[in-house]
Amino acid sequence: MTHVNQDKKAIEHFLTRAVENVYPNREAVMERMMQDKPMTVYVGVDPTGPSLHLGHAIEFRKLAELQKLGHKVIMLIGDFTARIGDPTDKTATRKKLTAEEVKANCREYQAQAARILSFDGPNAAEMRFNNDWLGKMSFADVVDLASHFTVQQMLERDMFDRRVKEDKPIYLHEFLYPLMQGYDSVAMDVDMEIGGNDQTFNMLAGRTLMREMKQKEKAVVTCKLLTDASGKKMGKTEGNMITLADTPDDMYGKVMSWTDGMILPGFELCTDVTDKEIKEIEQAIKEGENPMTFKRRLAKEIVAGFVSAKDAEEAEAHFTTVHQKKETPDEVPEYQVADSQPLVDVLVGAGLVPSKTEARRQIEQSGVKVDGDVVTDEKMMVSAGMLIQKGKRFFVKLV
Repeated sequence: MTHVNQDKKAIEHFLTRAVENVYPNREAVMERMMQDKPMTVYVGVDPTGPSLHLGHAIEFRKLAELQKLGHKVIMLIGDFTARIGDPTDKTATRKKLTAEEVKANCREYQAQAARILSFDGPNAAEMRFNNDWLGKMSFADVVDLASHFTVQQMLERDMFDRRVKEDKPIYLHEFLYPLMQGYDSVAMDVDMEIGGNDQTFNMLAGRTLMREMKQKEKAVVTCKLLTDASGKKMGKTEGNMITLADTPDDMYGKVMSWTDGMILPGFELCTDVTDKEIKEIEQAIKEGENPMTFKRRLAKEIVAGFVSAKDAEEAEAHFTTVHQKKETPDEVPEYQVADSQPLVDVLVGAGLVPSKTEARRQIEQSGVKVDGDVVTDEKMMVSAGMLIQKGKRFFVKLV
């Protein structure tokens, strides 16, 4: 039996960093993890696209923490459930996939996940497929499974409630999805499931089934979601994702396109930068330090974490050369500033815009860059040494 590391600080880190909720509660799960007995833990992925993305990576990073502590970890491919389609966050029915489409989508998943999990060695991660049990169930099995839930329970899901109010259809197979995901826990006899907080309903369905069918408590750890400025999660459906198949240059560039509000969550969810340092970064931004400095650091950390430090260095150099310097003219007028000043004031004082109202409008419409990066925060502070750009042709160097 694999020895379990019962380091309390490591367990506390697992139960708090990037974590939204723990079921039944942190104390109970902490007590279980302090035992010298390996748990079986899994993360499930429906192969509805050809690449894993940063949202998946957040969950796999938590799974990797448990693997390092000596627990048995499983990467579950939902090759059966992907053909049905998880209705989570959907106000319309998902398009059903064929078995061939699902198989093609997950072809590279293990190689991509291997950047985070170890599939070799004495405590190797296991990869399983839920068609192995769901595809063999009889109609009688499905009816028995459905007997553990009520229609009222299913209607508690936000997306179903919205569809009812909007007079949109809810198909019966969508009601069955939480049952199928829940049965994955029973089939694998797991002790814990990890997933995004948007999967809470489905994961708790598994907790219910484990209790009723196995007389066993299953812990559930829900992770925070990385969302964009509109509050939409970074994922396949929204089309704003960073995938683990992206080139280092694309990864770096996509992070640099994130809003300033995503910097701190990005560090917490996607990097190993310590909580202490993240708080220091937060304080520095509050005190007026340029957020772009930390966004560059974040982009570099993400590329280094999912590819390599060498690729991160090269991606940073590429971004600087191609994106930051390509539009800068040979001669740039200078504008003198004392310490740090509001960007809005500098835009007006340097003559790039006629008024503060116009300055804010330009920022809101992504028409202003600082050191080659689009600015989204009208309260941003700037200082000597920075290059301000309005539109494609107007520049000023702060001195």
